[in-house]
Amino acid sequence: MGENEQTSREAWAVEHPGDRDNLDLLGNQDDLVKAIVATGKPVVVFLLHGRPNSINAIAESVPAILDGWYLGQETGTAVADVLFGDYNPGGKLPITVPRSTGQLPDYYYQKPSGKREYLGSTTKPLYPFGWGLSYTTFKYANVRLAPDTIGAQGETKVSVDVTNAGKMRGDEVVQLYIRDEVSSVTRPVKELRGFKRISLSPGESKTVEAGAGA
Repeated sequence: MGENEQTSREAWAVEHPGDRDNLDLLGNQDDLVKAIVATGKPVVVFLLHGRPNSINAIAESVPAILDGWYLGQETGTAVADVLFGDYNPGGKLPITVPRSTGQLPDYYYQKPSGKREYLGSTTKPLYPFGWGLSYTTFKYANVRLAPDTIGAQGETKVSVDVTNAGKMRGDEVVQLYIRDEVSSVTRPVKELRGFKRISLSPGESKTVEAGAGA
C-alpha cells in the first residue's frame, strides 16, 4: 500500500503539480485491505510512501504494519528478511503520523496551549514521534538521576536499565525526553534530549546513560 514518487512529490511548476490536499491513500487501497482482512488470513501491510498517510482503517484492522518509506534496490530482500523473521526491525519514527489532514501540523514538541480537544475526535496522533515495535519486547527499570537536584545552570545524568524481555535478539532505541514545567517562558510539553541504540540478546540487560541540563 502507499504512494510513489508520482503521487507524493513537491509542486514546483504549473506543469509539475504535486502536494495533495489530503493524506488519505489513493484509490481503493483501504477497500483492498478490508477485503484481504475479511479472508481471515494473517495480514501484514507494507507501506511505501514519502510522507505520512492517514491510515486509521488499516491501523484498526491489521495486526502489523511495516513502514518502508522509499527504499532502494534491496527493497525486496530487506522486506523478506523482516517478514520471515530473519531480521528483527528496531527503527523508530522520525516524524509524527497524524490521524487526518485536520491534525496538521502535527509534531511531538507542542507547547502546553498548542492544541485543545476536537469535537468527536482527539488531538492525539495515530503514531507519535519515536514510536516503533519489533519482534521482541524491552523492559525499562530503575530510572535514576545523579544528582537528583540541580540549579539553573546545573547538569544531571539520567540512567536506566533496559532488558530484552522477549525471545529474540533485537535493537532498542532508548530515548530521553524532558519537560521544563517552571521556566520563565513556555516550553514544549516534550523535548528529545538524547537517544542511544543498543542491541540485546534475550534476557540481557544494559544500563544506558545520558546527560540533561537545566
